[in-house]
Amino acid sequence: MSDSTAPLFEWPMARSCPYAPPDLYAEIRQGPPVKVRVGAETAWLVTRYDHVRAVLTDRRFSSDDQLPGFPVRVPLPPEPRVMSFFRMDGPEHSRLRRMAQTEFTARRTRALRPVVDALVARLLDDIEAGPRPVDIVQEYALALPALVIARLFGVPDEEQGEFTRRSRTILTPDGDPDEAYAAFVAMTEYLDHLATERRRSPRDDLLSRLATRYVATGELTHEDLVAIARLFLVAGHETTANQIALSVLSLLRAPDQLAELKERPELYTQAVEESLRYWSIAQDNQVRVAVADVELGGATIAAGEGVVLALPAANHDERVFTDPARFDIHRGDAGRHIAFGHGAHLCPGAPLARMEIAVALRELFTRFPTLRLAGYAADGTDVPFRHGHTIVYGLDALYVTW
Repeated sequence: MSDSTAPLFEWPMARSCPYAPPDLYAEIRQGPPVKVRVGAETAWLVTRYDHVRAVLTDRRFSSDDQLPGFPVRVPLPPEPRVMSFFRMDGPEHSRLRRMAQTEFTARRTRALRPVVDALVARLLDDIEAGPRPVDIVQEYALALPALVIARLFGVPDEEQGEFTRRSRTILTPDGDPDEAYAAFVAMTEYLDHLATERRRSPRDDLLSRLATRYVATGELTHEDLVAIARLFLVAGHETTANQIALSVLSLLRAPDQLAELKERPELYTQAVEESLRYWSIAQDNQVRVAVADVELGGATIAAGEGVVLALPAANHDERVFTDPARFDIHRGDAGRHIAFGHGAHLCPGAPLARMEIAVALRELFTRFPTLRLAGYAADGTDVPFRHGHTIVYGLDALYVTW
């Protein structure tokens, strides 16, 4: 049977048994990539760790969403440069990424640590003073990244709620497409206004630095500044928020490991890496389109065909990770995960995300050492996970008490 007539695989985009990530891809990972349906089109689903890494470093696979055959996972406006360098290749990708990368250096991340510490303390104060049980998703996990991004952009605290609502609407493509489009337009208008204000009256924030350093010199257009800000907002809020919530759940379901973390807080760095590997919440938003015919793992991917990279499958590949379905903060190979991508498109905000998650977990369990699930089964099997064709895996709610 030729690749062009390969049967269409029923793709389990929404994990049906999410409380302990099942390896839905174990069987197909043993063979070549398979065809799946993405919207009205088809694309190749790549599941093996080595194959995913190969695609992410192979220039025959493009990130340009303007090319025919590119898999559309989020119904954004079809204009070029909508998601900035995330959907670009080559020199233009490198040029814009270099500008943005200056805001996520080790020095910048260290400088943000006191800000994150203060925001975490404030949120925990509010939780401690409020009623129990508390939904840690709404009151903590979603709130922290939004506040951090608000600080990065210089956004007033009272306006961060719209950041949260709009980013979630845009990233849930099985919702109302008109609502998603309206949220995208409204977000763009707000960021355009904010960028204009920062160009006129610079402050000590990310938008001001990019505006004065690059827009003022003509290296960066105002439209590209807005696109970079939009990318940071969408990519930096929803992913970090859901990773915090899922990490809390993982530790509550592993009381022996949690007890060890309380005794040895230096292990939180390892715990974060293992949680990133275990959950791989970005799921399938790493997509490409072939610009030449490519042989990959026994499949012929023709020029113009889309490719979807299953990060959860790659990070649970038994060829790389021993007993991958087990959550283990002592896992020696967890650091090999590709939850933040790989190659030229490795997430530039990864250092900040890692720091936010580690601080959020450590301070939460330090403030509430007896924290436990509230109203769920002891193993958390009935915790409400997000379903549907969302591209960011996570929880609808997680009630806890102490």
